[in-house]
Amino acid sequence: MTTSTRGAAKTPAVLVLEDGRTFRGRAYGAVGETFGEAVFSTGMTGYQETLTDPSYDRQIVVATAPQIGNTGWNDEDDESGRIWVSGYVVRDPARVPSNWRAKRSLDDELERQGVVGISGIDTRALTRHLRERGSMRAGIFSGESVAAEPELLTRVQAQPHMKGASLYEEVATKEAYVVPAVGEKRFTVAAVDLGIKGMTPHRMAERGIEVHVLPATATADDIYAVNPDGVFFSNGPGDPATADGPVALMTAVLERRTPLFGICFGNQILGRALGFGTYKLKYGHRGINQPVQDRTTGKVEVTAHNHGFAVDAPLDQVSDTKFGRAEVSHVCLNDDVVEGLQLLDQPAFSVQYHPEAAAGPHDAAYLFDRFVSLMEGQRA
Repeated sequence: MTTSTRGAAKTPAVLVLEDGRTFRGRAYGAVGETFGEAVFSTGMTGYQETLTDPSYDRQIVVATAPQIGNTGWNDEDDESGRIWVSGYVVRDPARVPSNWRAKRSLDDELERQGVVGISGIDTRALTRHLRERGSMRAGIFSGESVAAEPELLTRVQAQPHMKGASLYEEVATKEAYVVPAVGEKRFTVAAVDLGIKGMTPHRMAERGIEVHVLPATATADDIYAVNPDGVFFSNGPGDPATADGPVALMTAVLERRTPLFGICFGNQILGRALGFGTYKLKYGHRGINQPVQDRTTGKVEVTAHNHGFAVDAPLDQVSDTKFGRAEVSHVCLNDDVVEGLQLLDQPAFSVQYHPEAAAGPHDAAYLFDRFVSLMEGQRA
């Protein structure tokens, strides 16, 4: 990525998709060039949490909401220490941010972090194209990076695919750290960081859990050195088919029958550990308005998603695995994609979405309580 940051709003820019379709607009954020997988997010709000979610590593995110940036950028809502998206695509950027917590504008923050974006394009047409053709490689070019379209297309098509990409180690913490319990400490959890969002350990801390966040390269000895009551596997980017290390680590946890909870990438890791396959979705689920049914209760939740891969497990039968019986506990009501797994003979479950509610909704917060119940049961 090459960037400069002056006069972006008046600088021409072009988005080039790998199938040759192009969209012309204006630079937004930093000026230069960037590459990634073009995906769309359907959230009406929460762009700051989206941009700082490590699961979006190497992706160019298209905002389907027509106006973006109204509330500016604050210093409280980041989900990690930086913006992770490769690029950002918006239709109508706010001219003046207005929110009592805002410290600066969204485009100023994109400039500050060197994130190349584009504005003023028909994001509805782009989203429909990605729904029909699927997520694909793309590039954003502005300023001196703009060249003849055949040349830009060749550069886009030379980029690596998301399928087969191993990214979780590059976004995870390099050093272990502790998030202390809020109030009285009740449990200790070892959380394996595969791209964890900051709100996730906070939600556990609110329930009296001291969270030891460990690098993606952690070993079973590292996990059990903190004497955990439970083990958590986080969300993260890339193709779960490449995550042999986390699968082996989760297998070691399952063998010890320690209460286990996984979300997103962690759900895919559990699926692989149980012997199921994974596959790439055509265009994925991204946004904070995805309907999911909890089959254990029949309740329908509106949930936050960010995944381009899914677990291939039978929806309507209990499966026998080397760790006992397993079943699909949650399913997406839009397309019947597996959204959760649970073991019936030991304390382990996972979901494919984000229950930490950053930036909402709050329907799935009960899953942290379910994890607490597993740890209580194991203790008893």
